[in-house]
Amino acid sequence: MPPTEPPLAALQRQLDSGHFEDALVTADRLIEQNRRNVGAWIGRARANMRLGRTADADRDLEHALRLSPSDPQAGLLRAMADQRLGRIDDAVARLRRLMTAPGTVATEAGVLLSEVLYFAHRHEDLATLVSAGGSWRNDPRARLAAARVLARQEPDRAIEALREIAVRASGPVLHRVAGFELVQLLDRRGEHRAAFDLATELHGETTPPYDLDGLELRIREQAELLSRGTPWFTPRAQPVSGVAMVVGLPRSGTTLLEQMLDRHPDIGGIGEYEGIDRLGEAVTATGRWPRGIGLLRPEVAGAVQAAYMNGRDRLRRADASWTFDKSLSAWMWLPAIACILPGAVCIHVERDPRDTAISMFLSFFNPVWYGWMSSLDSIRRVVDLERSIVRPALERLGIPHESVRYEDLVADPAGYAERCCARLGLPMHPAVLAPESNPRAVYTLSHEQVRRPINAASIGRWRRYPWAFG
Repeated sequence: MPPTEPPLAALQRQLDSGHFEDALVTADRLIEQNRRNVGAWIGRARANMRLGRTADADRDLEHALRLSPSDPQAGLLRAMADQRLGRIDDAVARLRRLMTAPGTVATEAGVLLSEVLYFAHRHEDLATLVSAGGSWRNDPRARLAAARVLARQEPDRAIEALREIAVRASGPVLHRVAGFELVQLLDRRGEHRAAFDLATELHGETTPPYDLDGLELRIREQAELLSRGTPWFTPRAQPVSGVAMVVGLPRSGTTLLEQMLDRHPDIGGIGEYEGIDRLGEAVTATGRWPRGIGLLRPEVAGAVQAAYMNGRDRLRRADASWTFDKSLSAWMWLPAIACILPGAVCIHVERDPRDTAISMFLSFFNPVWYGWMSSLDSIRRVVDLERSIVRPALERLGIPHESVRYEDLVADPAGYAERCCARLGLPMHPAVLAPESNPRAVYTLSHEQVRRPINAASIGRWRRYPWAFG
């Protein structure tokens, strides 16, 4: 009879093999047996991080570090969570301490610190970190940090450095990241054909199959229910207050709008909070989505609502009466939002679909979650799906909302910001017109653009790629 696998060994195996849901089950069982099991809390945090559940991972790490304040793995994970949740100063301080730790911890801390500084636009700090050297500079990922410094100083050398990194990368992630940063540099230099061809090559090499037909079936089912003209359910939970969220596709202006509204003293942005995805998963798990959503028991709907609100409250700014959720998946779950979060306000953002499409195609996105961005044809299908469902859902389900077209927002930021504030029952505030002064770090692909004053530079970007559009 083979020996029984120790529970912590089983947890590690599940994490290493990518079975993160199974890892959560194992971790929960270990924690139930002993709430002081540091390894179980860390394993749970790792699984939640890989599943995109940063707020949940943050709670796990709070437990782990309370039990073992100097645990290096918990410290690294907490710094990663700090970055994604906008606690940049905390992340930097934690990582600088970990860079003095022995072994591989110092290397991982150095690589992660370079990422934090890059996305926080602390360019001088990043240049200092790179020039200071240290053991982390021997890691292949450190070459990407050096190339990012070069990109601001010597773009020609940065292009060659990124090309070399992409070619020599030992894994698909570094190959994809370096490749798409090279795409962006080529685009800025006006080498549009080269940028497009490289993006095509990267998508073909690094994007796994994506079930776009399955997504289309799910959206078409909602569209059919909406076509009846009246809601097929009534809200199953009590109304919420102070909840606002964006509804729109990636690269449509969602980050600009969030950074603007986050400058309002009564609105706190909470980034791409995973709560809407968790809400959708929970509703689907009941077996009543979407046709039977009106049959959800109020206590079930209340528990799903509480899970969203608890995570939101963990991220909210203490002095803000409203939170603004920039989740990019809300457009797929509008009936669930109307059912579980009645009273939530949606700001619908649209942009010229050709500009949206070329911006998606030339950018780095998680290839598992956003595999449909691997071709302009599949992007067009998703744009069509989003446009077929959002307006009917907002109007027919009675969701309080405001619609904003990106081009109009850029042309008249004061007017549209005032409309959005009024929808939340708030007065206009002049700070919203200077999103480039927002101190909160942006961990999205728009992190560079929103650090410049509001401008129209990206409007009509698709015209640089005329051969790509019919």
